[in-house]
Amino acid sequence: MIVIVDYGIGNLASVLNMFKKIGIKNVVVSGDVEVIAKAEKILLPGVGAFDHGMNNLEKAVLIETLNHKALTEKVPVLGICLGMQLLTKGSEEGVKKGLGWIDAETIKFNLDPALKLKVPHMGWNYITVKKNNPLIDMTSKNRFYFVHSYHVKCFDKNQEMATSHFGVDFTCMVNKENIYGAQFHPEKSLKFGMKVLENFAKL
Repeated sequence: MIVIVDYGIGNLASVLNMFKKIGIKNVVVSGDVEVIAKAEKILLPGVGAFDHGMNNLEKAVLIETLNHKALTEKVPVLGICLGMQLLTKGSEEGVKKGLGWIDAETIKFNLDPALKLKVPHMGWNYITVKKNNPLIDMTSKNRFYFVHSYHVKCFDKNQEMATSHFGVDFTCMVNKENIYGAQFHPEKSLKFGMKVLENFAKL
C-alpha cells in the first residue's frame, strides 16, 4: 500500500488521480498514524511555506511515525515540492528544523538581477540526471513542471540525484538509500511525471 500523507498541505487529489491514471490501485490518502504505520511506501506531498509544513506534521503527530518508517523500517519515501524540502535540515524560509533525512538545506533563489528572471520559478524545465537510480532514466530527455521560490542545496553531493537550471543550476532530485525527493510536480508533468510515479510504485 502506498500512503499519500495528508497533513493539510498539497495537491492530494491530483497525486492520487495520477496514480489511478497509470493503473496503480493500492494507494490511499491519509493523515492517520495507524494507516501510515502500515504503509509499504510513503509519498509526502506539499505546497507552501516550510514552517507551516513542519508545524502541520507536528500538530498531526506524524513525525515519530514517519521517522520510524523512513529510518528504521526503510520503506521507500518520495517527497515532492515542499515535501522534498521538508526532508532537509531546515530552510531559509523559516526557523523550524526539517526532518533532516537528507544532508541538505533549503535556500531561496538568489539570482543576478541582470537575468531578469522572476521568482517563483514556474514552468517546464529539463533536468540533468546525475546518478543511476530506479526513478528516472539517465538517457532520456526528461522535463517537468516546477513552481517554487526555494530550492535544496545538498551538503553531500552523493545525495544529489538530478539538477535543473533557473538562472543557476539547482538540485531538483535527491536520494539517500530508500529516501527520494523531487522538487518538481510529477502530478502536473504529464508522461514524464507518470513515469516517475510508476517507477516509485515498483520499488
